[in-house]
Amino acid sequence: MPVHVILGGQWGDEGKGKIVDMLAENADMVVRFNGGDNAGHTVVNPHGEFRLHLVPSGIFHSRVTCIIGNGVAINPGSLLEEIGLLQSHEIDTSRLFISDRAHIIMPYHILLDSLEEKARGGSAIGTTMKGIGPAFADKVSRSGIRVCDLVNHEEFYRKLKFNLEQKNPLIIKLYGGMPLSIDAIYDDYACLGESLAPHIRDTHVLLDEAIRRGDRIIMEGAQGSMLDPDYGTYPFVTSSPCVSGSASLGAGISHKGKGQGIWRDHRKASPLRLVRCRSRALKPAYQRF
Repeated sequence: MPVHVILGGQWGDEGKGKIVDMLAENADMVVRFNGGDNAGHTVVNPHGEFRLHLVPSGIFHSRVTCIIGNGVAINPGSLLEEIGLLQSHEIDTSRLFISDRAHIIMPYHILLDSLEEKARGGSAIGTTMKGIGPAFADKVSRSGIRVCDLVNHEEFYRKLKFNLEQKNPLIIKLYGGMPLSIDAIYDDYACLGESLAPHIRDTHVLLDEAIRRGDRIIMEGAQGSMLDPDYGTYPFVTSSPCVSGSASLGAGISHKGKGQGIWRDHRKASPLRLVRCRSRALKPAYQRF
């Protein structure tokens, strides 16, 4: 079966969550592959109205396995709140799995995001100040903390200590802020890691097995292609790739073979119009329709 990629054709808010929720009725797996809790997909169903920021929109269908891929920046506190909300509405979250390679948003990411945005003054980008950009910056600079580190307490403390030795002087001397406590952060995040542990998996293995079985897989994108850091309206963009190629990298699957990309394009008249294409590989999201 082909892998279907749901992408926004503009700057987000195209209604991707509604489309994923609709298509998930006939799917086996739904995968989030980019962004963080700066994205929000609204789903209305018999259980109520939900704004999902990290959990894939397929979670409401009992047969669907949901994966948060390695390309997502995860705020563990926000994710656990979301899981708790779903459980309070009797939604089964045992089918939710988190990539052990996904990067974690730390308190210093959120603080630096806010301080940096304020320092830009009239040139502010309009960030959500949720720490997404600084978290992806640490990922690229090879100093990030990943989901797997949260359940390895010794490694987590070592990486946290290194990061705070770098970040605290920046917070104090450049921005005039207050230093962050390593003990307070360690205690909080070690506890969060233990709560998330039942959901942590090497998710690209689950995806590979699903593809080999011929399962129907939906890749749920966040934001829109015009917010892509390479092909969007730079610098007014988000911090993770939003085009079709990012689905492969952010989930851990090959893009070779036949695929089908699905775009929402609300420049057209109908809000439910889907733009489809087929190719040997998924076509780029900056294609003109």
